[in-house]
Amino acid sequence: MTIVTAGSGSNRAGLTVSSLLVVQGEPAEVHLVVGPTTDLWDVAAASGHFVVHICRSQDRQMVDVFAGLSPSPGGIFAGMAVTETAWGPVLTDLPDRAYCRFESREEVGWSGLVVGMIEQVEVSALEDPMVHFRSRYRRLGPP
Repeated sequence: MTIVTAGSGSNRAGLTVSSLLVVQGEPAEVHLVVGPTTDLWDVAAASGHFVVHICRSQDRQMVDVFAGLSPSPGGIFAGMAVTETAWGPVLTDLPDRAYCRFESREEVGWSGLVVGMIEQVEVSALEDPMVHFRSRYRRLGPP
């Protein structure tokens, strides 16, 4: 599971994204499946950048907030530790992230495909990433 953020100030957006593909190369690319009616669809295109945060199994509440499944009085960023960057809002509690330059977007079927060029990556010793499979959160390793 990932949370993708974009924009700045009062014009920022965030969304839980479970369908994405990283294409290795120089530069590497990320392809996100995002609804074309979401705020992220427009904010990422307008700002020209976005941040992909990789979620851990303990981040379920945050994932649910950005997916719109849990209420968040004051907005999805309320109460979260956020640092503004040139690529967009960084959720400081999620140390694994890719900083991306928006490249293109295209409506495909009922969804949309957002393509970004990965400009910078920060990784930690992530051992327990959050996975969504068959409509449930799961673990990659033993429970």
